[in-house]
Amino acid sequence: MSTKYANAVAAVRAMENSLLSRSDIEQLISSATRSELENIVAAKRGTGSEELTLEGVWDTLRGYAPDCRELEILLYRNDFHNLKAALKSMIAGKEPQGYYIRPTNLDLEALYPVLSAKEYEQLPAYISDTAAQAYELLTRTLDGQLADSLVDTACMKAMQAAAEKSGSDFMKKYAQLVTVCADIKTAYRCCRMKKQRSFIETAVCGSSGLDKEQLVRASLGGTEGLFSFLESTSWGDAARLLAESPAKFEKWCDDVIMELAEGARMQAFGAEPLAAYFIAAEAELKNLRIITVCKESGADRETITERMRKLYV
Repeated sequence: MSTKYANAVAAVRAMENSLLSRSDIEQLISSATRSELENIVAAKRGTGSEELTLEGVWDTLRGYAPDCRELEILLYRNDFHNLKAALKSMIAGKEPQGYYIRPTNLDLEALYPVLSAKEYEQLPAYISDTAAQAYELLTRTLDGQLADSLVDTACMKAMQAAAEKSGSDFMKKYAQLVTVCADIKTAYRCCRMKKQRSFIETAVCGSSGLDKEQLVRASLGGTEGLFSFLESTSWGDAARLLAESPAKFEKWCDDVIMELAEGARMQAFGAEPLAAYFIAAEAELKNLRIITVCKESGADRETITERMRKLYV
């Protein structure tokens, strides 16, 4: 049996101890002030510990496993978002730095100059063609929404292709789940906006988990047609939650990704436990943001609890 990344996995096991548990979350929800909330988090992290950030988690994981290409797939959504930010900033004559998301696989200092010079070959192979196509579309049509759809669909395709190439069942399932969630959300939005078939075909990616042509056809029947189709698939639970509330659907998407991470957590070797830890850190930070925003808006305990994402520990 391969022991690849064994040291990295051991380090992740130790780092898991500083992740927030269910009892910690309960304390945070019950906290009366922002100061009390911050003290609870600080106590969990330990004296002198650095603040948990995704950039910090990513740098740590890459430090332990610098050659782990599978992990890069986790940042593809950030990469393609940054491409959109750079292109739109360039068209508008603005600086893009404030619109970038980190961590990312891209060299953000070089991204804008590369796009301005149309030197797309300097970008990673999985995003270079999309950059050229999106730039041409934006400059020809000035249709930011259509360009967004092109880039978002290309992102899902790139994730699926990279996951397939990796040979990792975990990454293939991750890419499939991310794509299905994105496609359902996009199809729903297209229904609400009464988009034409040509736009929906650009905006929906499709995957082995949810057929593109069937989803597009169902979307043309409005939300009723979309929900009826989804009820006939394995994504019926998602459809019912989306019908209730887009927020509940978003939570479901985050939770199914966490369930996937939980399954990879106890593997002794390989990239899967590293990816799972990154997903866990991402969910924890989202929970902290939800608690903070809800408390600032005066939401009650029940509302905050309902919005909490599934925990890793």
